[in-house]
Order: sequence, then structure tokens, then C-alpha cells
Amino acid sequence: MNNFENHINGNKPVVVDFYADWCGPCKMMPPVLKEVKEKMGERITVLKMDIDKNPHYANQFGVQAVPTLIVFKNGKIIWRKAGVTPAYEIIQQVNLLV
Repeated sequence: MNNFENHINGNKPVVVDFYADWCGPCKMMPPVLKEVKEKMGERITVLKMDIDKNPHYANQFGVQAVPTLIVFKNGKIIWRKAGVTPAYEIIQQVNLLV
């Protein structure tokens, strides 16, 4: 099992940003994710997954548009949303888990 799989199978919520370098809206997500991490601290993990470098994971989780955010906990998808998502919405969803 690789590092990514170890993270998503853990009991800490993991926010994964599936993105692509060529995607304009994807470039809006780093400051949003930084705000989420600053507000949530060690209660969550935030990861970025380049769909062009990791097509296996994009296919495995049915990512058809970027950016797509997926929150995992204990190996299960708890929440997902395609498109640029504000920090407060991500935090609200994660707060339901922690």
C-alpha cells in the first residue's frame, strides 16, 4: 500500500484535490486549501492529486471534471464536489466528521 492509500484509509479525514496543471479553475484552489488547513490544523490532511500523473486514481474514484474535491475517512468517500469550492463549505463538511 502506498502513502496515498495509507492516508485515505486512516481515521483522520483527508481532503484530496484532484487537479490538472492545464486547468484554469484548479489554480484557484491552493489558497482555498491553505485556508482550510490553517483553520482545521492537525485534525485533517490535505492532499493534491494530479490526474495527468495519476490517471489510475482519477479513474478509480470516478473523477470526470477538475477540480474535484473528495473527502475520505477510513477508506470511504464521505463527501465529494466538482468545481471550485469555497473554504467555508469544505470546513463545514469536514466538521461533520471530526
